Amino acid sequence: MFTRLLLGLLLVSATVGLRPPLANSAEPLSPEKAKVALLKLLDRPKVPADVREEAKPVEKGGLAYTRWSFASEKKADGTVERVPVLMVAPTDRKGKLPAMIALHGTGGNKDNVISWLEDFAKQGIIGIAIDARYHGGRSGGAKGSAAYVDAITQAWKAPSDKPHEHPFYYDTVWDLWRLIDVLETHEAVDAKKIGMLGISMGGIQTWLAASVDDRVVVAVPLIGVQSFKWSLDNEKWQGRANTIKAAHEAAAKDLGEKAVNQRVCRELWSKVIPGILTDFDCPNLIRLFAGRALFIANGEKDPNCPIEGTKIAIAAAEEAFAKAGAKDKLVVRVNTGVAHAVTPDDRKEAIAFCAKWLK
Repeated sequence: MFTRLLLGLLLVSATVGLRPPLANSAEPLSPEKAKVALLKLLDRPKVPADVREEAKPVEKGGLAYTRWSFASEKKADGTVERVPVLMVAPTDRKGKLPAMIALHGTGGNKDNVISWLEDFAKQGIIGIAIDARYHGGRSGGAKGSAAYVDAITQAWKAPSDKPHEHPFYYDTVWDLWRLIDVLETHEAVDAKKIGMLGISMGGIQTWLAASVDDRVVVAVPLIGVQSFKWSLDNEKWQGRANTIKAAHEAAAKDLGEKAVNQRVCRELWSKVIPGILTDFDCPNLIRLFAGRALFIANGEKDPNCPIEGTKIAIAAAEEAFAKAGAKDKLVVRVNTGVAHAVTPDDRKEAIAFCAKWLK
C-alpha cells in the first residue's frame, strides 16, 4: 500500500514544482509539497522484508515477548540492512489488535522502552520497538551512541557529489516506513490502527516519519517537538549539537573553525539532515497531522528543544487542527520548570491518549 502511495506521490511531484530542500531558502514548501519531497528524498532500493525470528518467544505475566528482524534496504555496498524488532502482546489475544511503535532516544535501544511496550500490551495494544540505526543490535558492539556519532561523522566527511548515509534521523525514518509495511501484513496487527511514540531522538523520528505516512493514526512525539531553524537562527543550537558533540567537533575542524558555532551546525545539518531547517522542520510537517490524533509533551526548560521554537511548532499544529475541525484530537503539555525529561504524568496521559484513539 505504501509503495503505491509513494509512487503516486512521486508522479504528482512532477506537477507541483518539486525542488530539493534548501537550508537557506526563505520559505519552506507547503506541508503537502514537503511531504512529497521528504518521501522522494529518502526513497531507496527495497528488498523483500525476509522476516526472521531471532529468539524463541517468551511468555510472562500474561504477556508474550517475541524478537524478530526484517530487511529494510539494500545498501550501496551490496549489504542488506536488517532491523531488530521487539514485540510485546497480550497472551490472550483474539484476532487483530492495534499496535504502538515506541522509539528510544540517543544512545538507547529497543529494550530501553520495554516498559512502554508492556504498558501498551496491558491495554490490549501490541507494543513494538526497534533499534535505531547504529544503536543496540545495530551498533557493531559499540556502547551507547558511539557508533551513531561515528556514522554521522563519516556521513559529514563523505564526498558531497556521491550518495552517502543519513544516520542522523533520516535512515531510521526509512526503517520505520518499512516496519509499517511489515506490520500491515502481520497476522496479529490491525493495520488500520497503528500508532507511533518516541522519546527525544525517537520523538523527532516520530514527527518526521509519521507526519508523511497517513497509516500512522496516532502520534506521540515526546520531548522532541521543536524548530531546528529557530534554534539555529537564535543561537540556541548548543543542546541539540551536544547530543552528537564529536560529529560537530569534527565538522568544526574540517571547516577551519576553532569551536562549534552556528556555521558548523548549519553546514553539518544541511548535509546530513538536508531540509531540516526549512521544508522538513517540525513547524511545517506537524501541520500534516491535522485530523489524526497527536499528543505533544515538552519541558519548558529543555535545552535540546528550546521552548520558543517548540511553541512555533505547537502554534502551527493548533492552527491546522482548528482548520480541520479536529481540536479534540490534539493534546499539548508544556511542563513548567522541566528540562529534557518525560514526566510520570506525561507517560500516564500519553498511554491513555493512545488507548483512547486506537481502541
